[in-house]
Amino acid sequence: MTAHTSLPRRAAAELIGTAGLLVVVIGSGLKAAELSPDTGVALVANSFVSAIGLGLLITLFGPLSGAHLNPVVTLTSWWARRTGGTGVGGREASVYVVAQTAGAIGGAVLAEAMFGRTPGTFATQVRDGGHLLVGEVIATAGLVLVIQGLGRIGRAGLIPAAVAAYIAAAIWFTSSGSFANPAGTVGRSFSDSFTGIAPGSLPGFVAAQLAGGVLGLVLAALLYGTGAKDGARDRSEDGEGLEAEPKPGAAAVPATLPGVAPADGQGPDRAAYQTAG
Repeated sequence: MTAHTSLPRRAAAELIGTAGLLVVVIGSGLKAAELSPDTGVALVANSFVSAIGLGLLITLFGPLSGAHLNPVVTLTSWWARRTGGTGVGGREASVYVVAQTAGAIGGAVLAEAMFGRTPGTFATQVRDGGHLLVGEVIATAGLVLVIQGLGRIGRAGLIPAAVAAYIAAAIWFTSSGSFANPAGTVGRSFSDSFTGIAPGSLPGFVAAQLAGGVLGLVLAALLYGTGAKDGARDRSEDGEGLEAEPKPGAAAVPATLPGVAPADGQGPDRAAYQTAG
């Protein structure tokens, strides 16, 4: 079944979904800090709740917009389409990124207000140092590889659970805490909490995330090929018609959170989500 969704409605889904993500991340951090003075306990709670919330948001908004909720995911989707896979067009990508950034800021402000804090207060937690930027590169590259890899082997239905699990793990195994989302990073600068990031630290983190997105694409291409064109060539070389059903590992499948259809006004195929529900 295919959802035919206008670009404004898809943009609204990205805005609301990203706002929801920031409410979950910041709100769970504030609640955890409120209930326990132990930073480790607070981080366990924050990572657990963030993973659950992210998985639910992807499942809920995926059939509408693809549930990118992250400019890096959108940009890698745009690049995948340019190289023969399935993804968003340039106009869609621009609209998505604006919606995601606005949603992230709105979600951060809402979370602060919900806990009786002054909305719009900038974070004071400085996050600098080369080791943190390396952590952001690794965190973002891994996220892109999970999404691209599952898409290219025909397992897009597993993406909601896999992305949630990856983020929960990356919060712990990366030095940066795995922000891995430029819009989310900007939003978190509006929360002076342990999940926040000082505005002065934004340029380094965002640059590291973009570099991680490129690295993730390179790794995905190295491991799985470049998408639809590779799948078509592999089938042709095996003597099969180009209209034949793709083989595992060479499938022309969505190259990101199950992709948005090429034409404006047509949303992504819902079928990829049926196995995840």
